[in-house]
Formats: sequence, C-alpha cells, structure tokens
Amino acid sequence: MNVFREPSFAWEPLTPRGVAAFARASFGRLFIVQSLFALLAAAAVVWCLAAAVYPVIDAAVSQLPDAGSVHGGKLDWRDDSPMLLAEGRILAISVDLQHSGALRSPADFQIEFGRDDICIYSILGTAYLDYPSGYIIAANRDDARPAWGAWGPNLLGLIALGTFWGLLFGWAILATIFCLPVWLLGFFANRDLNFAASWKLAGAALLPGAALVIIGLVMYGLGGFDLVQFGFAFAMHLVIGWIYLFVSPLFLNRILPAEPKNPFGEK
Repeated sequence: MNVFREPSFAWEPLTPRGVAAFARASFGRLFIVQSLFALLAAAAVVWCLAAAVYPVIDAAVSQLPDAGSVHGGKLDWRDDSPMLLAEGRILAISVDLQHSGALRSPADFQIEFGRDDICIYSILGTAYLDYPSGYIIAANRDDARPAWGAWGPNLLGLIALGTFWGLLFGWAILATIFCLPVWLLGFFANRDLNFAASWKLAGAALLPGAALVIIGLVMYGLGGFDLVQFGFAFAMHLVIGWIYLFVSPLFLNRILPAEPKNPFGEK
C-alpha cells in the first residue's frame, strides 16, 4: 500500500505532490500552467530591464556628443576619452578609445566603447565585440536619441516574446529528455507511469526551479540580490528540478499485483 495519497487534481506545480498530479492531467492543462510561468518570467525580465537597465541607456544617449558615428568598423568619437556616459547598479556605459583600464565601474556589467571594438567587463570575465564593418551607426545625440526612442520599446517586446516562447520550447525539449529517467524510476519503484505521464510529470517538475529564478530576478532588479546571489539562485534551480524529478513519482500509486485466479472457481 502506498504511504502517499495520489493527488487527484493538478493545479499547483510547487510541491512534489502537486507536480505528480500533472502525470494524470491533460497536455492542455500542463501547457496552460507552463504558459503562466513563462508569462511571469517574461514580465520579470522586461521589468528588470525597464527598471534597472533602460534608464542607464537613456542617460548614456543623452551624454553623446553632437557629432560622431561608427563607420568602417571604427568609432569616430568627438569628445573626451576615457569618459563615463552613465552608470547604475547593474550597468555602466563608458568610452575609452584605447581600453586603457583607467575607468572601471563597480556596476555588475560595464560596456566600454573603444576605437575598434566594444569591451564588456563583468565578474564573469571580459568579452570583446567588433563593430560591424558594413554599417554606419550613429554615435551622436541628435541621431541616437530618436533611434533609441523608437527601437527601445520594440526591443522590450521582442525580448518578452523571446523569453515566453523560448521557455516553452526549452521546457518541451527538456521534458522529452527527462521523461525516460522518470519512466525508469517509476518502473523500478513500481509506480503507475507510462511515457506520456512521465513526459507531463517531467514538464511540471521544471516549474519550481523556474519560480526560484523568477523570484531571484525580481530580487536582483530590486537590489536585494547581487549578481553572485542571483547566479546561486540560477544554479539552485537546476538542482531543484532534479530533486522534483526523482521525488514526485513517489507520490503516484503503486501498481498492485493481479489477484490470483481460483482454479476451482466457476468457469
């Protein structure tokens, strides 16, 4: 006899018992719940960018000189260098044509425009990006301000759509990969699980970790978490997913052995 009572209705994927309930739910119910979590994640990403990153970019655009551009893969800068354009807790934007290292910000990420490339500094390391050689990009206030005003909101919309559909697609791929371990666990634990139920349970088991990342992102945007703490929350969401994958199937009913037939019973 199973010491756990199998859930009969799937409505919350935040506990092992709630995740197990999705093994018996329809694919449509799982998709609706995953869509709600993906919508929350997209909203958290957009809010964090709008609250902590976009104001820095707006301020940096306002500090651009009256003339300047990027053409031929090089920055034509008409102002002082090095120069800090704008700075926030998460992002700082500066210009140092030689990447001399004379101007470093305590922000989590610093984007520094050099003469030949862009340098991105963070605790994760340093990355360099070359300017596109076949384009002319405005690096002056009069041209960059209306361009950013037009494309900034559209970029947020694209990020929201990419986050939403990217999570749904990623969860579907991961559920397909993880459904086999879930089925094997159910098989050896003598639980009533087929491949379809294992896939739904695996898909639901990814949501508690997603909830942790959403909370971590909100805390990061509010200043309650620094980048290291947010990185720890992101790493923990992977661990939580595996824990739910292996624990949740134990809340399903065992497969009872068939009752032996009476050889002397009535035909």
